[in-house]
Amino acid sequence: QVQLVESGGGLVQAGGSLRLSCAASGRTLSSYTMGWFRQAPGKEREFVAAISRSAYWTYYTDSVKGRFTISRDNAKNTLYLQMNSLKPEDTAAYYCAATSTRLETTYYTDYRNYAYWGQGTQVTVSS
Repeated sequence: QVQLVESGGGLVQAGGSLRLSCAASGRTLSSYTMGWFRQAPGKEREFVAAISRSAYWTYYTDSVKGRFTISRDNAKNTLYLQMNSLKPEDTAAYYCAATSTRLETTYYTDYRNYAYWGQGTQVTVSS
């Protein structure tokens, strides 16, 4: 199985940028479809973005389209989330997740379809 560790979170002003990383170990990242989720206090875990094994497709929730970019470097066993034009409502703990199950694209928006999770990294956007 794969182990995931996120990094890159922090405090940023509205309009700023952050780049999250998710380092994988134990198994090669190319075996998994990867996703980013976020969870704010008192709210449910929310889908942010997903990317296929070879980066052939990417998928985003509407609220981050045009601002966030998911990418991966399978040679480095690392997943990324570039976040630009950040807003206070983007404040949350961000988690990367992995699944080896092949599904229709929209199923990757459901956190229950992911078997492996990182510990999360906090992103705080001040207004």
